[in-house]
Amino acid sequence: MPSPEGQSFPRFSQRSDSKVPVLANWAVIGIFLILGFSAVAAGRDFLMPVTMAMLLFFVFTPLRRLAQRRGIPDAATAAGITLSILLVVGVIAYAASGPLSRAMTNMPVISAQLEQKFDNVRESLSDLRDAARQIDEAQGGGSGDDPRPAIRVEQEGETTLGMVMTMAPLLVAQVMFTLILLFFLIASGDLMYLKIVQSFDRMRDKRGAYLALRQIEDSLGNYLGAIAIINAGLGLAIGLAMWAWGMPGALLFGIGAFVLNFIPYLGAITGVVISAIVALVVMPGLFWPAMVALTYLGLTSLEGQIITPYFVSRRLQMNTVVVFLGVALWAWLWSVIGMIIAVPVLVVLRVLADHIPGWEKFGNFLAGDEPPALTDEDEEEARELVEAGAEAEDGAAARVATAQVVAAAQDD
Repeated sequence: MPSPEGQSFPRFSQRSDSKVPVLANWAVIGIFLILGFSAVAAGRDFLMPVTMAMLLFFVFTPLRRLAQRRGIPDAATAAGITLSILLVVGVIAYAASGPLSRAMTNMPVISAQLEQKFDNVRESLSDLRDAARQIDEAQGGGSGDDPRPAIRVEQEGETTLGMVMTMAPLLVAQVMFTLILLFFLIASGDLMYLKIVQSFDRMRDKRGAYLALRQIEDSLGNYLGAIAIINAGLGLAIGLAMWAWGMPGALLFGIGAFVLNFIPYLGAITGVVISAIVALVVMPGLFWPAMVALTYLGLTSLEGQIITPYFVSRRLQMNTVVVFLGVALWAWLWSVIGMIIAVPVLVVLRVLADHIPGWEKFGNFLAGDEPPALTDEDEEEARELVEAGAEAEDGAAARVATAQVVAAAQDD
């Protein structure tokens, strides 16, 4: 779909007399997708920091441009941004290091307390196990002793501290690589934009490419800025709620809620599970831990259902099914970092779909409740068909209802 200014990327010409079978084309596309996903998964250690740096570059470019208009050199702006990010990451890591260290030190005690909690549940199910054993013996499956002795093999797994120590050097290296690349991208000024625009031939296409880059800036900045502020408020609310419940490490809960909420759906579920487990350790019974978990769930639900839809522009809202599948796909490819960047990548694809000819339907598929209008009449016709079919009680009624819609469209 052309951009609001009427500019778009160039449409590549296609030969109408092509003799290549359609099945062969789809086979080539399938092979390309398989190889592409394999390359992305194999190069995760390099591609993750590059992708993060590129997304942050688009986010901070308006700030760099504003500083440039005020006479501040691009290199100074780049240094200030990267040092600020490094400072924020360092403060968060320092604040979380104390509670995390205590939690890892007390892990055996925590495990024993959880085991004791679940022993009560096991005892309540003992009658069911006895009944199942008696039924098995009555059927002949449990009578007699097994002459072969059971061999139990125990393997000592890697400890949590060992996993952290193993991953720490790679994580630090990726963070530093991201910040260094971000510094060079911002310090280069408009060089990246200039090279991208120069890759097009016609002036109309050059302008369309530049406007697409500016729209990516606006969309990513609006989305990530709003989400960061909302997540900070959610982290503060959850930290105060955990403190009010008397939970240990309320500060860590707040920081965790801030970080986890960048992961759609799965982040909130993870936070609820962690709060429930910690509450089981420090609180008696099952009622109060359930109340703590419900408090976390209630705050995240309030944020997800009311606050975020209100403050985030409707133009940036995405198809929830596509978002969930995108998060799952990037989690499979790049683990936690993939889940964090999944939505920003979808936002970039959504903007590109609005500018690249032939991607209109793909952009419409990514859109939420109010997608951008397409350049043809397919959107309204599809909406009428779906609404007519939704009111039908069964398949036969749906065929009749949709046939009426088609007939009415042909009469018009």
